[in-house]
Amino acid sequence: MSIQLNSKANTKLAQEVHIKTHTLTTDIAVAEGGEDLGPSPHDLYDAALASCKALTLMWYAKKKNINITHIDTRIERDDSQERRGIYKLAATLLVQGEFSEEEFAQISAVAEKCPVHKLMASVTTEITTKVERA
Repeated sequence: MSIQLNSKANTKLAQEVHIKTHTLTTDIAVAEGGEDLGPSPHDLYDAALASCKALTLMWYAKKKNINITHIDTRIERDDSQERRGIYKLAATLLVQGEFSEEEFAQISAVAEKCPVHKLMASVTTEITTKVERA
């Protein structure tokens, strides 16, 4: 899969992100020199975790016929030690539906196993960067 970004016309720093058939804008805060026209890269990183946890629970519930009707997911970020290599995310999932305590225990366990959680917490990511003249 390929993700493409282009500078967004008539903006200071904003980028248009193209993923498959989807387009969204990413930017940084006004205090950092941007215009806050969209979520920052850190926001997108955090949102990846939140969405993966919710989607994983919904997928699992559907597969196991557990009646989840709604999930609100919240991520709290503590980036105060990021420069020292510590980036803390606290995820809270508020799950609505009709399910037993046993089913609730199952979905609670599954929330820890979403692929993005695993990726963020236990995988070494190797990044190569090439900058070329256009």
